[in-house]
Amino acid sequence: MDSPNRKKKALLLGVGLDNEDGHLRMTRGENFHLVGGSEETHGFLQEKAVKFNEKLRRRGQQLEDISRDEFRDIARQIGLSDKHLI
Repeated sequence: MDSPNRKKKALLLGVGLDNEDGHLRMTRGENFHLVGGSEETHGFLQEKAVKFNEKLRRRGQQLEDISRDEFRDIARQIGLSDKHLI
C-alpha cells in the first residue's frame, strides 16, 4: 500500500541486447539507467535519454508527473517509435 507521504519515482530503463564484444556497458543518469548493447546501440540509448530529459526540462516537467500520452509524445519528438517503447 502506497503511503500518502511517499514521493512518486519514475525511471527510464534502456536495455540493449545486441552486444557481441563482451563489454558491459552501463550508464546511469538523473532519471535513467541504461545497460547492455553494442557500442552503437548504447550510444543511441544515451542520446535518446539525454534528449528526453532536455524535452522534460523545456516543458518544466518531471518524468514522474507526465501522463502516458505525454511520454509517447516526447518519445516521438526525439525520434523513438512505438517499437522502441514497452
